[in-house]
Amino acid sequence: MSRKYDLVLEPDLPPVDHPLPSFAEGEDLWIFGYGSLMWRPGFNHKGVQDARLFGYHRSFCVSSVVHRGTHEKPGLVLGLDRGGSCRGKAILCPSEIREPVVDYLYRREMVTRVYVPKMVTLKLSASGEKVPALTFVADPSHEQYCGSPTIEEAARIIASASGRGGPNRDYLKSTVDHLDEFGIADGPLHKIMKLVDQ
Repeated sequence: MSRKYDLVLEPDLPPVDHPLPSFAEGEDLWIFGYGSLMWRPGFNHKGVQDARLFGYHRSFCVSSVVHRGTHEKPGLVLGLDRGGSCRGKAILCPSEIREPVVDYLYRREMVTRVYVPKMVTLKLSASGEKVPALTFVADPSHEQYCGSPTIEEAARIIASASGRGGPNRDYLKSTVDHLDEFGIADGPLHKIMKLVDQ
């Protein structure tokens, strides 16, 4: 297994001083992706499975002031917010590259600390097995956390915002396209996309 953890995706991101989760020696690590991690994990893995996380749902609950918006005109990006459940992808990281992969994910997900790492329990869809996994949830106390905008509010913001990563609507379209590809019906996101297209 090559040690590929692809910091080339975000080469300018500094290291993040945050404790690593406690791992058993030699234990592979499941990582839960609910947004771009589902289709762009950025590291070698042993496989990807459909999974569901209970207690959190996928939501446009994070204001984007860099990648999909600016401080003057923030955009919206996805986070895991409390309540409900979320279908996504469980990605199995091999134990031998676990620490550098977690370091990479911290750099990628915790630029402004609006996302915080959390060990959660996933239910793997194929087997029904429950497994511990690392994911990143939105921090409700962070200034970029914006709660749950209505579908109409989210569409209005996304339709006109743009940042370093491009137009906010492209982020939404990419997410909806990948959800469709994976067979994940996410009603709110599809409704927002329909309004943005209009």
